[in-house]
Amino acid sequence: MSRIRVTKEFSFEMAHVLEGYDGPCSEIHGHSYRLFVTVAGTPCSDPENPKYGMVMDFGMLKRIVNGRITELYDHSLLIRRTAANGELTKALGARFGKMQAVDFQPTCENLVTRFAEIIAPELPEGVELFSLRLHETATSYAEWFASDNR
Repeated sequence: MSRIRVTKEFSFEMAHVLEGYDGPCSEIHGHSYRLFVTVAGTPCSDPENPKYGMVMDFGMLKRIVNGRITELYDHSLLIRRTAANGELTKALGARFGKMQAVDFQPTCENLVTRFAEIIAPELPEGVELFSLRLHETATSYAEWFASDNR
């Protein structure tokens, strides 16, 4: 049977700040993110299986991504944990429940890499994470491909 790729789209709203950046993104600002998750595998060939003909149940993919990505990041603020912004991070964390201090610069590129690290191990046996595309704006996105990261 053929190897097939299937894709599901997710969206969430998130704010971030790029610590030390030399442009306007050094200020707290937000985006309407769109995440495209593509998995690959061989469709189930057992006609007795309720998942017959599916690479992966879209509902299962939705549960994984919503549970590990969208619920965590939607309406949150990401800020890089540095010595220079320790007091700010502490104050924001005390005031806002969905403020996250992270150990990386929360760029689109770093976020898509982090999302791949989170999603890949959650997939069922025989299904591989093929690629992710994270739109930060309508015209700007970062892509992650498994084939580039082996």
